[in-house]
Amino acid sequence: MDGLTTALGIGAVVLLVSVIAVRVSTRLGLPSLLLYLGIGVLLGESGLGIRFDDAQLTQALGISALVLILSEGGLTTRWSDVRPALGLGVVLSTVGVGVSIAVTGTALHFLLGLDWRVGLLWGAVLSSTDAAAVFSVLRSVRVGKRLAGTLELESGLNDAPVFIAVVLLASGDLSWTAPLLLVYELGVGAVLGCALGWIGAAALRRAALPATGLYPLATVAVCVLAYAAGDLAHASGLLATYTAGLMLGNAKLPHRSDTLSFAEGLGWLAQIGLFVLLGLFAAPGRLLHAVVPALVAGAVLLLLARPLSVLLSALPFRMPWREQAFLSWSGLRGAVPIVLALVPLTRGVPDAQHLVDVVFVLVIVLTLVQGSTLPLAARWLGLARPTSEPREIEVDSAPLDELGANLVQVRIQPGSRLHGVYLSELRLPTGATVSLVVREGAGFTPKATTRLQERDQLLVVTTEAARTATEQRIRAVDRAGRYARWKGESGSAD
Repeated sequence: MDGLTTALGIGAVVLLVSVIAVRVSTRLGLPSLLLYLGIGVLLGESGLGIRFDDAQLTQALGISALVLILSEGGLTTRWSDVRPALGLGVVLSTVGVGVSIAVTGTALHFLLGLDWRVGLLWGAVLSSTDAAAVFSVLRSVRVGKRLAGTLELESGLNDAPVFIAVVLLASGDLSWTAPLLLVYELGVGAVLGCALGWIGAAALRRAALPATGLYPLATVAVCVLAYAAGDLAHASGLLATYTAGLMLGNAKLPHRSDTLSFAEGLGWLAQIGLFVLLGLFAAPGRLLHAVVPALVAGAVLLLLARPLSVLLSALPFRMPWREQAFLSWSGLRGAVPIVLALVPLTRGVPDAQHLVDVVFVLVIVLTLVQGSTLPLAARWLGLARPTSEPREIEVDSAPLDELGANLVQVRIQPGSRLHGVYLSELRLPTGATVSLVVREGAGFTPKATTRLQERDQLLVVTTEAARTATEQRIRAVDRAGRYARWKGESGSAD
């Protein structure tokens, strides 16, 4: 019990320090993920002396954390944002991955003298853009929806094909059936994820759970179940997880905002735990010998493999060169390549420990170089959007099962077209009414002559049948004002 008490105390302190590190890293302009790695290294054998060198356990915990990170990524990704980038995102995460593996592997074969198979294995490990790094860094860089959507889709989708490639190269199973296996695993994984996401959303809409906090738990459980189902079917569990989250996150779930907040917190916890764990696993004494090959591999990846994979992937989509340049620079690496490097280590591939050390150094270097310069690159390329740009209203609903009704909570964001609209001009459908307005902390019952203002919070009571039309009408007025219907704005979330 004394050991358990110590472990819980250390875990709580590490978590609190990591949370504070988010604010510190924001002020310093550094990615917080690097600070988490640093905390892990300080706790390790070269710091406080905690010895942890179990590669098998590290890989298992790393994949578990990645499942939670992909769940959060899918749940918080809006389909309306990523749909225009679907084609490019899929091509980047499949064809782009293949190009990156081939270019990196070939270059490292000639520059570092690696065996062809080992060179391609290095290329596969390094070709995955990291979901945690993208979701934590990119969302603080305001760029166009299509560009941000492409990067989010790529980071969420490319883990699956990369993981399959690493397993095939590490095992040496490169027969003519390998492409067929890749297609099967990705196809079945995507189908399973979509199916479980759709079934889960339908079940949650009809369920009358006794506590609000059970809805977020059930939602995340569906995403984790998708991973297990995909893995049991010998398909891509990682892709199943992300697609299930994408389906659930864009469905009309009860207590949706609570669910997304819970998923975001769980994603942060997984990121913190994963990076601290990997820092704990690292041995700083070995990293010095990995610096030169890491810098060579990083230069190949950053200056050759990534730009070429983006160029070839973007050819059919006529993407402007500025956006291509930003895509090339923002292929962020994080914990995923380190977790992938553990696969050959646990399978007994010769010199795999050296690969882990190289990837660890490379992740630090690329995160510093790319993560800290992304905002500058966006501004230099003219892609940065103003921080004052209005955000869409937040709409959340909670079921009142016994009454067959819903409570819809609306937050009017600064810059919304709802500002200045009279309640009578809102023209909600039959079966819906605004029952309460909260303004500057004080609530009151509105009248038809009440004029809505920025930062108002509205409580709308609506029947189940009118809920969808009510939400669409509110979104339409938010986007186009009181004459939204005449302007052809339907308010559809898609």
